[in-house]
Amino acid sequence: MATKLEKLKNVIGVDSILNKIQDLDILLETILSEARNVLNADAGTIYIKQGNELVATYAQNETKAAELKPGEKLIYSVFRIPIGTGTTSGFAAHTGDIINVRNVYNIPDDAPYGFDPSYDRMSGYKTISTLSIPLKSNMNDILGVLQLINKKDSRGRSIAFSNDDELVAGHFATNATMALQRAKMTRAILLRMTRMAELRDPKETGTHVNRVAGYALEIYERWANRNGLPSHEIERTRDTLRMAAMLHDVGKVAISDTILKKPGRFEDEEREIMKTHAWHGARLFTDRQSEFDEIAQQVALNHHEFWNGTGYPGHIDIMTGEPTKKDRNGKAIGKKGKEIHIYGRVVAIADVYDALRSRRVYKTAWTEDDTLREIRSQSGVQFDPELVDDFFAVLPSIKTVSDKFAEKAESDDQPAKDPDAET
Repeated sequence: MATKLEKLKNVIGVDSILNKIQDLDILLETILSEARNVLNADAGTIYIKQGNELVATYAQNETKAAELKPGEKLIYSVFRIPIGTGTTSGFAAHTGDIINVRNVYNIPDDAPYGFDPSYDRMSGYKTISTLSIPLKSNMNDILGVLQLINKKDSRGRSIAFSNDDELVAGHFATNATMALQRAKMTRAILLRMTRMAELRDPKETGTHVNRVAGYALEIYERWANRNGLPSHEIERTRDTLRMAAMLHDVGKVAISDTILKKPGRFEDEEREIMKTHAWHGARLFTDRQSEFDEIAQQVALNHHEFWNGTGYPGHIDIMTGEPTKKDRNGKAIGKKGKEIHIYGRVVAIADVYDALRSRRVYKTAWTEDDTLREIRSQSGVQFDPELVDDFFAVLPSIKTVSDKFAEKAESDDQPAKDPDAET
């Protein structure tokens, strides 16, 4: 087993990993996995504080993950617990103290927290020890709670977390919280950019762009692993792609309100103007300062291209919007197949899926079954057939993302498709 000094050195090493991650969701997932590695925990959950509750954002379980088939991911439920007495995580958030429970089945009756064994019965997993670590800002504000479950000894047996583990966990939480605050600021900036588009187009909500980004991440990761991309490249791209996907329709800020907010169908000329939002968005990222600008540009430019070549904006000059390849009518020829950048092909499926599943002023929300039939029917037409297969392979994870960023106004009403609806 690692000594306390070795564990603290590992924490310092992890600090550099966390500081490279910009996206909030990727960071939360990484904080949980790295904390488990440092303290040799079999499982864990990371919670984010929302109001007077903790929201379970990511959960990991090495034992249950080992039971999955190759390529499958552990599916978890998004749930909330109140801050205060009742649970160890809620109590850690309430007090700001680390709560170390050696055996959850031996918690005294007079303790201010307890353990519900029904979760173990449902999952078929035996919880023994837990370590609940509050994530506090430098102003002592609680941002969330990191809960580690079942420390493992050198023989793989579940044992209690030690006092030294508490010390190491405290150092880890301090470093993680600094990275978390930075990532929350980055997310806030992205959402502000989204709100600029939302002021023009009510469809571009924060929950919509977060869902599209989350779906795109799951599809991309499946595609990348299936195609044998190096793990370090996948990790780097996951972080940047998720942020870039949030800005897929940011070019709508350049479209007139008379078109964006028109309640009826577009006239032909209006529809052509609406289509220019793709290259207007791409144009925002031409002064490239980082890999983010490159990926964001490809997403904005390509997510409305069709696999069969009938999408838009096609082969154009990004700065002018003028065609670089024309048909006989002088219009830009649409990109086709793998001419369309992979990031655009990924976000295309994510965007359409969410648009169909969401209630809009011009339509009710499609049912899940109708939406999935539509996605499948567009394989080889609008969408890359291989990515459609990847989408269906990660559908359980897609549903988890949907639950995490749900909107109360959405429902499972019958579909009423508007062919002029802008996705």
